Amino acid sequence: MVERDVARERAQAIWWAAVDAVRPEPLVQQAIASEPLLREASRLLVVGAGKAGPAMASGLEKALEDRLDRIEGIINVPAGSFVPLKRIRLNAARPQGVNEPTLEGVAGAEEMLRLLATARPDDMAVCLLSGGGSALLPAPSQGITLVDKLAVTRLLHRSGATINEMNCVRKHLSRVKGGRLAESFKGKFLLSLIVSDVVGDPLDVIASGPTAADPTTFQEALEVLSRYNLTRIVNESVVKHLEQGRRGELTETPKLTPANVLNRVIGSNRLALDAAKKKACGYGYSVLDLGAFVEGETRHVATALAGVVRSIRRDGLPLPPPVCLLVGGETTVTLDSNSGKGGRNQEFVLAMMANLGVDGLSGVTVLSGGTDGEDGPTDAAGAVGDATILSQILEGGLSVNDYLKRHDAYHLFERTDGLMKTGLTGTNVMDVRVVLVQ
Repeated sequence: MVERDVARERAQAIWWAAVDAVRPEPLVQQAIASEPLLREASRLLVVGAGKAGPAMASGLEKALEDRLDRIEGIINVPAGSFVPLKRIRLNAARPQGVNEPTLEGVAGAEEMLRLLATARPDDMAVCLLSGGGSALLPAPSQGITLVDKLAVTRLLHRSGATINEMNCVRKHLSRVKGGRLAESFKGKFLLSLIVSDVVGDPLDVIASGPTAADPTTFQEALEVLSRYNLTRIVNESVVKHLEQGRRGELTETPKLTPANVLNRVIGSNRLALDAAKKKACGYGYSVLDLGAFVEGETRHVATALAGVVRSIRRDGLPLPPPVCLLVGGETTVTLDSNSGKGGRNQEFVLAMMANLGVDGLSGVTVLSGGTDGEDGPTDAAGAVGDATILSQILEGGLSVNDYLKRHDAYHLFERTDGLMKTGLTGTNVMDVRVVLVQ
């Protein structure tokens, strides 16, 4: 039991090291310090959206504390994630645990558009973007209601669409996404600081790229709907809008970033994994870092990694134990009408346990968590699993495969001490998975 507790504590410490490395406040302070031009602004407009918004705004105000009287701004953030600020207003754009756009978010986005529209030639702006920005920054195109857009997002998510595919559609149903927010700014200089929650850190995909050039088109948005057989299911106003854009009757999203706009990624999954690796090495583990580009169906990824664990345990390949296996990126879960409660991280741990079994988990600890502290529509960041937890489940007469089939990991893990509840972390750089093989 002592060894098992030590392994769990180490897995959690390694995960927290990853999260701590991407705390937004110091990252923003460093970025602002490297852009002295901002200190010359007679007026600095601040806009943005994301789960890391409060900490990013705090970092900006601290970096420019001697220029606070020149700052004016609003950022859309989840409710309950507020910090004391002097000049930047945090707008509660959605309830906690709900990753969908709301009317409050629309109101905040429209206020940002009005604020940027007041920019004079010498004014400057900072846009603070982070994970969850797509849902927190809704401004539907003319003729599209929030209900219409929300329905499209839900259908795409349930169909297993990638974040790139979802953002392609959302950008072409929006007045701010796909570079349109930056397009509305006519001032001297706009600096967009970004904490990335997307594999590969593509500027046009993070938060649906409100300040970045958009390579996707109305045609591609229609193709995404067709690919998942949604064209006849979504509201006809959505299809009509996209068809108008395809025919050239509506202005496409900008294909070049304006000359007065600079986008900078200051926090990423790669940065988090580097910190996790350093922490694991400090514990004496050899580290197998599989990188920040891991995508795909959660169960399939878990099956592949379970095979790696077996190879490490039996053959000492690619590394002999003790090994810390680190996996970044973000997987997906394809839901159905009978789905239960959980998230991709909880499902990953459950799938690893199902693949390895009690014997295969001997000396193995599996942890997976969303760096934002949220995993699906739950109050958990993820889960942790080992042979003891699996034994508890089996002794209770429960079937891991049944819960896995129903995508109901949460209700199974809450019967043990497997849920990892951290609360909101204030950052978001996708997921970090830690697998320790003793």
